[in-house]
Amino acid sequence: MEDNKKLSATQQAELLSILKARFEKNENRHLGIEWAKVQAKLEGNTTKLWSLNEMERTGGEPDVVDYDEKTSEYIFYDCSVESPKFRRSICYDRQAQESRKENKPQNNVIDMAAAMGIELLTEEQYRALQMLGNFDTKTSSWVKTPAEIRKLGGAIFADFRYGKVFVYHNGAESYYGARAFRGSLRV
Repeated sequence: MEDNKKLSATQQAELLSILKARFEKNENRHLGIEWAKVQAKLEGNTTKLWSLNEMERTGGEPDVVDYDEKTSEYIFYDCSVESPKFRRSICYDRQAQESRKENKPQNNVIDMAAAMGIELLTEEQYRALQMLGNFDTKTSSWVKTPAEIRKLGGAIFADFRYGKVFVYHNGAESYYGARAFRGSLRV
């Protein structure tokens, strides 16, 4: 399975070119971080590069948003203006997906994020992302749901309206054409 998580040299070069262009275009997201150091870290970790490619392929437009000095890791978030296009119309988790009697969604957030090798943004991370720009002004994104809410059948999502971040709840089995999820990846 690990062999499937490798990009060809051409794919790696294409992805690095896309990431570099996005990095340079959006300097406000990563002040004080140098692209050469990010690229060196990426080139040394092909599995993480594969995960970034999955984020890109599904419409997430990943970009560096922080650097963790304790772990020496660069942190990427999905930075697409609206929720990632190819991750929409999915419910929260497998339990919710299987609980639907009809019109089951094709996938769910938790399984899809795990398959991509990324983490679902928490509410705090989502709020931090919104400090870097206005995201999800027409869409919404599932965020990591606390266990106590999920046990009761719910899940939470967030969006940006009227100049504010709103966090809401829904049944975990619900899914909408304008709701996806945003992920994070540490490299």
